[in-house]
Amino acid sequence: MPGVSHPRRRPTVPTTPAPLDRHVRELFGVSWGRARAWIESGKVSVGGAVMTEPTARVPPGSEIDLHERARRPRTAEVAELHVVHVDAQLIVVAKPPGIATVPYDDAEADSLDARVRQWLERTARARAARAGRPSLGVVQRLDKETTGLIVFTRTWLAKQALSSQFRRHSVERRYLAVAHGEVQPRTFRSFLLEDRGDGLRGSARTGGARAPQAREAVTHVDVLDRLAGATLVSCRLETGRTHQIRIHLSEAGHPLVGESVYVRGFAGPAIDAPRLMLHAAELGFVHPTTQIAMHWELPMPADMGAVIERLRR
Repeated sequence: MPGVSHPRRRPTVPTTPAPLDRHVRELFGVSWGRARAWIESGKVSVGGAVMTEPTARVPPGSEIDLHERARRPRTAEVAELHVVHVDAQLIVVAKPPGIATVPYDDAEADSLDARVRQWLERTARARAARAGRPSLGVVQRLDKETTGLIVFTRTWLAKQALSSQFRRHSVERRYLAVAHGEVQPRTFRSFLLEDRGDGLRGSARTGGARAPQAREAVTHVDVLDRLAGATLVSCRLETGRTHQIRIHLSEAGHPLVGESVYVRGFAGPAIDAPRLMLHAAELGFVHPTTQIAMHWELPMPADMGAVIERLRR
């Protein structure tokens, strides 16, 4: 689409509720087909949650984001998948490092959502329940190098219900992270911008909630272990903004071990690590149909454990 080469945001939608595809068509000036294609390929988020149902009703005042580079792959390798929980409404999996939740461009053939879809296509339950491409909704994302628990939805009802829980910040999410330096327990609260003024995402330096496009981010950090030159911390998210944990700790002078983006101004020395030391260890929410509170915990992966043991010695 000419003139659309970068993510574009519209802070609000019209006051009258309408399907998502109508809002996208009107806000970005594209055809019905292009609007629906963007939504179905995971390029549109509402209130921070990715929406893939074109006819989903959007509440008045919701913030709509367009991430043009996020596309579904044309092909994907069949790979092993650690399935933590699956039922007719949703599937919870353990994300490995080095794979994006959704692809960023057509050249990226492998992605977590493609692996989940293929796993569902291969199961006898999925084949018996429905023919063709299984429905799969993306309601959260983890960074490419981040490991841990992530949920995908399998029905429109589940997507609506879980998206609502994410918007209300009622989903329980706890991460383990290794950060440089001696981190102190605290709650980080700031307003994040896509560009804080130096080309990076970050907290608004002035204006707070009044800064254009700023979105409140709250991270509760507790100390689990003191290491050589680093701290093992537990991070509980009250909100779920992009790179929230990475930004908050980096701005406090404690970038994550393995961080390659949010390291400006850090004097070091940098601790060597095979990847970003961030792991989604706990996930909890209310099941969309049974209304039962569900909760999972996932131990940290071996590569992260090895870095911690090295720093203990």
